[in-house]
Amino acid sequence: MGSMNQKAPTEHGGIPIVDFASWTICSPPEEKQRIASQLAQACQSVGFVYIVNHRIPHERLQEAFHWSKKLFDLEQEQKMLAPHPPGHVVHRGYSWPGLEKVSNSMGDEDDPDLATKLRQVSDLKPPHPHKESYEIGSDDYKEQPNVWLPEHVLPGFRNFMTSFYWHSWENAKMILQAMAIGIGLEDEDYFLRYHSGHENQLRLLHYPSVPAASLEEGSMARMDAHSDWGSITMLFQDNCGGLQIGDPNKPGQFIDAKPLQDAIVLNIGDLLQRWSNDTLKSSLHRVTLPPGQDRFTGDERLTQERYSIPYFVGPIGASVIETIPNCIDERHPPKYEPVTWDEYRLMRGSMQYVSPEAAAT
Repeated sequence: MGSMNQKAPTEHGGIPIVDFASWTICSPPEEKQRIASQLAQACQSVGFVYIVNHRIPHERLQEAFHWSKKLFDLEQEQKMLAPHPPGHVVHRGYSWPGLEKVSNSMGDEDDPDLATKLRQVSDLKPPHPHKESYEIGSDDYKEQPNVWLPEHVLPGFRNFMTSFYWHSWENAKMILQAMAIGIGLEDEDYFLRYHSGHENQLRLLHYPSVPAASLEEGSMARMDAHSDWGSITMLFQDNCGGLQIGDPNKPGQFIDAKPLQDAIVLNIGDLLQRWSNDTLKSSLHRVTLPPGQDRFTGDERLTQERYSIPYFVGPIGASVIETIPNCIDERHPPKYEPVTWDEYRLMRGSMQYVSPEAAAT
């Protein structure tokens, strides 16, 4: 067992680690500044960072993954009792394999048929579907009403996930405060004034087993390279592995974001990159083969099932997002026009979910 004075690691597989153990309401300003500076530096250079000693305990995370597995172990007919609504406006309920198509398109390209073209890329079909998910939000966010399973189908699921959603938001608030301090804002609540917690999204993700050869040959992908839309994403992942992020030093290449027990894998979203005038970096990431050879079974070398739980943080829908003043100077004029979160979210969503009209054709 190591010495108590042993210095904690500052990176894991090339991805920075930031320790929030000493971040509290009563922390002296210089201690908050130290942690915030580490966080901002990581988000400027890599766009991804492991957060350790956050405020969600191990037992709570284990319970969340337990409920996620129980959900995806249900029969397909049971899961379809809470279907994702048609189109890209509302993201709630169960998304079956093939419904969502991720891409790294920003949605503002000058091509009215881009969404249709993206949908024409073949999705995986049974018996080896690539992923399924279940989206949860605030029950008080009327623009995005939740689509819950009937209580008798999975008793206790709604109650736990509602609690976990708000527990995750409390943790996200701490990170947003640190981000504000880290980029030099005097008001640590700068970002919190744009976020209420109601516009966030908790996603349960399940990647079923697939033949390793299909991923190696490129004929299948668990999730293609993409960036996230919003402010920040907090990801909890199991021990399977397979998450990769864009190599900050070698464009077009990826590095493994290996599981680190109980850590949050934090990444910057496209909106926050835009908001910060590219000061903070939104990086591509994807899910592919697990790196460990013990994650395969049978003659087909079936990959281990993978479970992950991302928590997407976004601002109040009507908020006008324009460049943060202290991210502008003579050498760095504003790069982006102001946009509301609602406008930006709908633009990006149109690239990933087929519209009801298109589904009918």
